[in-house]
Amino acid sequence: MEASTEIRGIGHSVKRKEDARFIRGRGTYVDDITLPGMLHMELLRSPFAHARIRSIDTSAAAALPGVVAVVTGELMAEHGLAWMPTLSGDTQAVLATDKVRFQGQEVAAVIADDPYTAKDALEYIEVDYDPLPAVTTPQAALEPDAPVIRDEKEGQDSNRIYHWESGDADATERAFAEADQVVSLETHYPRCHPAPLECCGCVADVNPATGKATIYMTSQAPHAHRTLFALVAGLPEHQIRIVSPDIGGGFGNKVPIYPGYVVATAASLLIGRPVKWSEDRSGNLISTGFARDYHMRGELAVKGDRMTALRVKLLSDNGAFFADAQPSKCKAGLFHIVTGSYDIPAAHVVGDGAYTNKAPGGVAYRCSFRVTEASYLIERLVQNAAYELGVDPAEFRRRNFISPEQFPYKSATGFVYDSGDYEKAMQLALDRLGYDDLRREQAEARDQGRLLGIGLASFTEVVGAGKGKDYDIAGLRMFDSAELRVHPTGKAVLKLGVRSQGQGHETTFAQIVAEELGIPPEDIDVQEGDTDHTPYGLGTYASRSTPVAGAATAVISRKLRDKAREIAAHKLEAAPEDLEWEAGRFFVRGSPDQGVTIQDVAFAAYSDLPDGMEAGLEGVHYYDPPNMTYPFGTYAVLVEIDSGTGQWKPLRVVAVDDCGVRINPMIVEGQIMGGLTEGYGIAAMELITFDDEGNCIGANFMDYLLPTSWETPSFEMDETVTPSPHHPIGAKGVGESATVGSPAAYVNAVIDALAHAGVRNIEMPLTSDRVWEALVQAGLAE
Repeated sequence: MEASTEIRGIGHSVKRKEDARFIRGRGTYVDDITLPGMLHMELLRSPFAHARIRSIDTSAAAALPGVVAVVTGELMAEHGLAWMPTLSGDTQAVLATDKVRFQGQEVAAVIADDPYTAKDALEYIEVDYDPLPAVTTPQAALEPDAPVIRDEKEGQDSNRIYHWESGDADATERAFAEADQVVSLETHYPRCHPAPLECCGCVADVNPATGKATIYMTSQAPHAHRTLFALVAGLPEHQIRIVSPDIGGGFGNKVPIYPGYVVATAASLLIGRPVKWSEDRSGNLISTGFARDYHMRGELAVKGDRMTALRVKLLSDNGAFFADAQPSKCKAGLFHIVTGSYDIPAAHVVGDGAYTNKAPGGVAYRCSFRVTEASYLIERLVQNAAYELGVDPAEFRRRNFISPEQFPYKSATGFVYDSGDYEKAMQLALDRLGYDDLRREQAEARDQGRLLGIGLASFTEVVGAGKGKDYDIAGLRMFDSAELRVHPTGKAVLKLGVRSQGQGHETTFAQIVAEELGIPPEDIDVQEGDTDHTPYGLGTYASRSTPVAGAATAVISRKLRDKAREIAAHKLEAAPEDLEWEAGRFFVRGSPDQGVTIQDVAFAAYSDLPDGMEAGLEGVHYYDPPNMTYPFGTYAVLVEIDSGTGQWKPLRVVAVDDCGVRINPMIVEGQIMGGLTEGYGIAAMELITFDDEGNCIGANFMDYLLPTSWETPSFEMDETVTPSPHHPIGAKGVGESATVGSPAAYVNAVIDALAHAGVRNIEMPLTSDRVWEALVQAGLAE
């Protein structure tokens, strides 16, 4: 058997295998699942943000032809399912019993023969609400006289959820006392929403004959969801099968367990028929996992031209239930990364979280856990410090970067950065933008009455949350897995514990195997998302697929290659140590014509083995990373502001990313483009806000604006490559750095345009009216 001469492993822009079905409309999503006898479920949501429930009358809805059942919180309570655990260790109501705590909270469910009848029946349910005062900001929530939102929790006498600290308070205070200058910034990273193309949904099928529960669901973490289902529903875990088919975008939104999943499963269990729940857009925007919503105050101590200390206070708006999807020990996510790319000797971070009458569930939206908020704060502070010191923002960054020889670098908050060359990445971005020439052009434009702004953001992420003894979710260590089986004919099946939502896993993970074993990617079938047929893993979110599951794939491939070497030595009648390896082939050292292909070895693994060796060429590896990985980069943007309207337009966007070794450059670029688009959307238009009564403003795409191709600017991308020293293939992961770095770059660019007039603070989204107000305050408009 001959191996392909063109294998195309790591570093090749192999076309995505999965696109063949997607572009033909042949994907299989949850809403495509139809089972015999299937019923349909719709959820009744609260119109109030905070109200006691006096009574619920479901009789009229239950009498409607086609309605099979109406489920309330009281009925769920009878089966011990009124409350469920959250990923952050809190509890969340499945269907409200005592009171509702945010607008859109699930109050009742209708199960009917078809979705139209189920939707109509919601209108027949009469709920008697007693409205209560709504708390819509964390500041108001922590006032002494604020109404207690979680009054059902024993011992909960306030709206405070947690208090968290990181760093050295004493060392930080000493550095501030010795500082020449202190730069401060108070800012809010507003609430936004992942808004995936596909909303959440499930089809729950509990077989009354076998007791086996098969749940098709929009899950980024099917194995973790199976375990949580077992804990919530009391079903034996081996009797639960979670199937996560193709996912139409996730971005963190499909990590939490939502009440709809639990109610549909309970209904199927009680009725004995499959039950489908398909969420609508307003339901998704108003009730599922949001992102951001951090109020932050940062202070930067500067001595000479060096940053000497950082002091941060943050206040997190967590909504009605603490349901953030993040490591259990990290109450504020991985916000420790707030020191960014800079060699800051001392830092102290204090965080508090509060309940409010808003939807719960802060998620890792196109980033790792709360890294975007941290990066945004430090980059805004650094830019402001440069203005106040009268130093060029790029030069100020250069003077304070962690230098390459300092790695591995332990930050003042305790993270150990693996590798980096921050100045190199920034210089490449500046060169691509033509920074020096643009500064001169900017000065000339100001003389002509034009407002040009140049914004920078140099960021360091922390991704691949792992090292299980330190990082877990709901008590589950954040390892991940890969199972690889090579068939006798040299074709292979790779099964993973993660789940793609568009990242191209079927292509990139096949390329890792191709690199390590020399089997062409076309001959490798990558399978994910079915808990009955894949090894246990924690799923895909927070940019952890490549850092953790990619490492597991490389390690198991190498283990199989070691066995293959023994088989090849037997075939070639040589000692294993005398064999050389080249892509897809072993040969005797010094005799390149004397060799066998990996396909030859695969057949021999089932037919011609050394005495005493176990047959087969397969295995599984669970990878627990020794550390997280730290992608980095610099974004530079040029904007022009219309002083007559406040509208601003990106003229140039340059993005330089270093994600370590790139498996498939084309896919990496696609991921970065998506993140850049989303970063622009967050900076320019995306906002979910609330009025004083807790009504959600942003529950549809007329109010919650997403960037289209019309608004999205063009991007110029480049790269540096600094491999991670502890990752098996040197990959750090793309990390969705575009969404981490670009919002700060855009805001810094707008402020830079206004900086000569003293503008230092402006909040996202940068709508034209907000920019206009800043122009007026700066005396640049009337």
